[in-house]
Amino acid sequence: MKTLNVKNGPQNVSTIIQGCMRMPELSVDRAAQVIQNAVDHGINYFDNATCYTQGEAEKRFGDGWKQTGISRDKIIVQTKVGLEFPRDEFDWTKENILTNVDESLARMHTDYLDVLLLHRPDLIFDPEEVAAAFDELHQSGKVRHFGVSNVPPMQFELLKKFVKQPLVFNQLQLSLDQSQLIDQDLYINDKTTEMSINRDGGLLNYSRLNDVTIQAWSPLQYGKFEGSFIDSPKFPELNATLEELGNKYGVSKAAIAVAWILRHPAHMQAIVGTMNPEHLSDVVPAQEVNLTHHEWYQLYLAAGKFLP
Repeated sequence: MKTLNVKNGPQNVSTIIQGCMRMPELSVDRAAQVIQNAVDHGINYFDNATCYTQGEAEKRFGDGWKQTGISRDKIIVQTKVGLEFPRDEFDWTKENILTNVDESLARMHTDYLDVLLLHRPDLIFDPEEVAAAFDELHQSGKVRHFGVSNVPPMQFELLKKFVKQPLVFNQLQLSLDQSQLIDQDLYINDKTTEMSINRDGGLLNYSRLNDVTIQAWSPLQYGKFEGSFIDSPKFPELNATLEELGNKYGVSKAAIAVAWILRHPAHMQAIVGTMNPEHLSDVVPAQEVNLTHHEWYQLYLAAGKFLP
């Protein structure tokens, strides 16, 4: 597995992340198998969140990980805090961040998080409260690195003004279908298409300029949560191109779709949430595929984009 060294962040992290959102569907034994399978495939990075089935995903991961016997220093454990669905609010207050982290550590049977992300913007967050929480977590050794999820550039800048620790990740939606991060530069000033609308304030370029590693969630999905485009009859041209390139490189269509993300010079990671070991085996070879410049554009256009 190829790895990344994140500037001011964790080192030798896998380019593919095992997402744990669906882990509550599994028994502890099956969760342990999923974790072991990921590690056996060279994946050392695991993503979670306090809101995933109200902490059950973290608990199932923690119980499964303990059963594997894998040493704590062999894996990167990341979770996200701030989404409080039972209260119908997003909450980045100091008290909530600190409480969430303590609960996460207990559920996952670990003394520290390698990475903590703030999960979607709290619309009335106080950056000084966030900074105070991060200071306490960092100084206590409970959290080693920090970042955000689904946060636009100016909120990122506001956080940076007060937070002492580097913010090194932003977790964002990106796939061949949901490629808004990439589209906007191409269609600049083009009033004939909605793809020219700047919806995120130039977040991709901002991230590259500020050494922020993007973690792409739902890399095989279309729409927001509508399903996978792999083998979907809604995407005949894309699937034909994925199959053509899959045959060329000897990998699955899913691996080619993820390789398209990893080919971008922003050096992103891709979060794969499957709980099926065979599906993960299909995707992992993505990090060994080096798509050509032409093949990257071939896939982009097959996904329904056009050159202006």
